[in-house]
Amino acid sequence: MTTLDPEASALPAALAEPTVRVRRGWIALLFSANLGVWMAFFTPIQILLPNQVAAIAPDHKETSLAWAMGFGALAAIVANPLAGAFSDRTTLAYGRRHVWTVGGAVLGALSLVLLAQQQTILGVTLAWVAAQACFNAMLAALTAALPDRVPVDQRGGVSGWAGIPQALGLVIGAVLVTTVFTGNVSGYLAVAVAVLVLGLPFAFLTGDDPLPREHKPPFSLGGLVRGMWISPRRHPDFAWAWGTRFLVQVGNALGTLYLLYFLEDGVGYADPEGGLLILILLYTAGMMATAVVAGRLSDRSGQRKVFVVWSGVIMAVAALLLAIWPVWLAAVVAAVLLGAGYGAYLAVDAALITQVLPAATTRGKDLGVINIANSAPQALGPFAAAWIVVYLGGYPTLYAATAAVTLLGSVLVRKIRSVP
Repeated sequence: MTTLDPEASALPAALAEPTVRVRRGWIALLFSANLGVWMAFFTPIQILLPNQVAAIAPDHKETSLAWAMGFGALAAIVANPLAGAFSDRTTLAYGRRHVWTVGGAVLGALSLVLLAQQQTILGVTLAWVAAQACFNAMLAALTAALPDRVPVDQRGGVSGWAGIPQALGLVIGAVLVTTVFTGNVSGYLAVAVAVLVLGLPFAFLTGDDPLPREHKPPFSLGGLVRGMWISPRRHPDFAWAWGTRFLVQVGNALGTLYLLYFLEDGVGYADPEGGLLILILLYTAGMMATAVVAGRLSDRSGQRKVFVVWSGVIMAVAALLLAIWPVWLAAVVAAVLLGAGYGAYLAVDAALITQVLPAATTRGKDLGVINIANSAPQALGPFAAAWIVVYLGGYPTLYAATAAVTLLGSVLVRKIRSVP
């Protein structure tokens, strides 16, 4: 569990374990902020960037998009833990996290405005890297809000609400830029405004405990770099939490990144883009149905690992359905199961992770390191999935591998000893 000073009463509020339950208004504002940042991530990735790249380089759109996405993912991997580490050290009088939320939202929105104007692949790539860096700084601060402000026995339910926007942001963003703001430039501008409208109220209307200067750790560049490595020998539960999150996210990336091509080539669905939208909606519905419920049940029971294991089993069953029975009906059932399993997993695993952080003084940085396990599979997934589909047996092998990796990641959570 999180390491605390034995003299807990001497700790400032910023470093102490929270004991006062957060209210519905706080949860609603956190939900809104997360919705804004996930819309900013997924709407460009799914719709705006592919359209923009295809217009600039129609003959090399796949390669050009891969470069832009790859550098963006690299920026996410670097920016998230760095922003978390610097937020841990921020000693402003009005708090240490919200300034990063505001800065990330404002500068990220400006990056999207800049991105909308680009006419070259280099310009698109650089602007998307800037956007990814800014929004990951915002995400790092929002993620740290959970251990900073929410008591352990409420974290599962709150994590459920905070996790739903990952799927909902994709749906709302897609509707926004395909039915309301149909031009690519207007789509970017709409997402930029949405980030500000949805994200800033959390920073302006909720508390943020300041870190007293006497509790600010000494800084050195070497220390910052070394701090990104968290010894598995000294903190084995954190290492297992990182590894299991990475494996499940690899499975999620393998299972979702090629769904459009699976519908077109594997299922032979007449309208693959329309079919994909239906599956996304079903996935989102399944996720919303289980995230908060599973999180609250884990809070009440005090058990985390059993929920993580069973959510992984459900996701593995969904992937096996696609491997064994590549027809439209199986895809519909699998989408619901995958969403239901992933919703429960996100809520409970997020709460579990906050209970194995090495130290209260480095919550932001440590959660940023955890977020590498979320970002890295998005960069590795397309290459692994393409290799499996082309050389190792096609879509049945891809979804069998998805099931195996997901199940392994969820079962290995049993190796964590400090959380029941």
